[in-house]
Amino acid sequence: MPQSGAAAPPSSAAAPPPSPSARFPDAAPTVGRGAPRGGGAAQAPSRRPGAPAQTPTETTARLRPIPAAPEAETAAGTDVPAPRAAVPPSGPAAPRTPDPALSWSTPHDPRPLISFGEPEGYDGLARPRPLGGRPRPQAVAAAVCLVLGVGLLTGAVTGSWLAGDSGDDGARSAYTEAGDLWHSVPVDQLFPPTLLGKGAGPGGADRTWTRVAVAPDGDCAGAFDRLLAKALDPVGCSRLLRATYTDATQSYVTTVGLLFTKADAAAMTALADRFEKQGLGRREDLMPLPYAAKDTVAAGFGAPQRASWTVSVLTDAPVVVYAVSGWADGRTVDEPEPAEEAIESGAASAPAQAGLGHEAKGLADRVERALRKNIGTPTEHPS
Repeated sequence: MPQSGAAAPPSSAAAPPPSPSARFPDAAPTVGRGAPRGGGAAQAPSRRPGAPAQTPTETTARLRPIPAAPEAETAAGTDVPAPRAAVPPSGPAAPRTPDPALSWSTPHDPRPLISFGEPEGYDGLARPRPLGGRPRPQAVAAAVCLVLGVGLLTGAVTGSWLAGDSGDDGARSAYTEAGDLWHSVPVDQLFPPTLLGKGAGPGGADRTWTRVAVAPDGDCAGAFDRLLAKALDPVGCSRLLRATYTDATQSYVTTVGLLFTKADAAAMTALADRFEKQGLGRREDLMPLPYAAKDTVAAGFGAPQRASWTVSVLTDAPVVVYAVSGWADGRTVDEPEPAEEAIESGAASAPAQAGLGHEAKGLADRVERALRKNIGTPTEHPS
């Protein structure tokens, strides 16, 4: 019989394990500072006297401690897996915060940064280029072309001005050519030795004129009376050519003159309009002077012997054509008559009855025809 107080000897057979209810209480474990972390049996926390017993469920009124690290949850025996640790970037002191350059915005400026690029265009080789300016080689080429164009235009205008060309090549060249005929065309073409005037006489009679003298070409000094020289002064005097003819019977003598002016077409047109409107060609004090050649039938042909005359101002050439006629015997004329009036039917003056108006008009017309023939102008006045 064993003695009291003595320890019982160990049994040779192992005792059966306790039931689950004996190992783990049916109530939920109490979470708190009194709960052990080693997995041992939970001990009920002490409560003050008179406080109600705690229920197995937990309310939100109680504060739960936050674990210091995620690894503590796994150490407490919970089933929640620990988060996988992030792989640190390379480098000894790499920051754990995200790189601001890889974020949509930086922590310092929450607004997005927006930039506008310069627009691009394409050149002739499909290469991109900025649209803000022209490449320097193209700008230089454009400037050179502009300078060359201005130079060519200026040269053309200057050359046209120096040559007296108004831009109408056809009309202006003929006008300029006519002004140079006095030294480029032989005298026999301007004043033919013999001129035929079919139907040029009174009643349509034929006429034949023979040249008896040609005056040396020169200026207009002393070639006109003072009033006629003043009327012709606006167009100037470049050269004056004169020749004297006689009819087949040597009864009449006629001087024909070509005054080459310095005027342009506009000035010649203005002078022609003035002669027409003011009747300057019919004024007796504006008669041209004759050319009297010694040892010819025209030796006594002076100012008092003038019987009829005509003056024609051309507009398509810088030339004034005139003619003055009289008797070959040297008689004086008290009342000269313009050729336009002396050739009219029924004219009763002495110059008209003698046909001196036809002499002046017929010779002036044929010399003008010879002039136009040399400048290529086919226009002719009727006899």
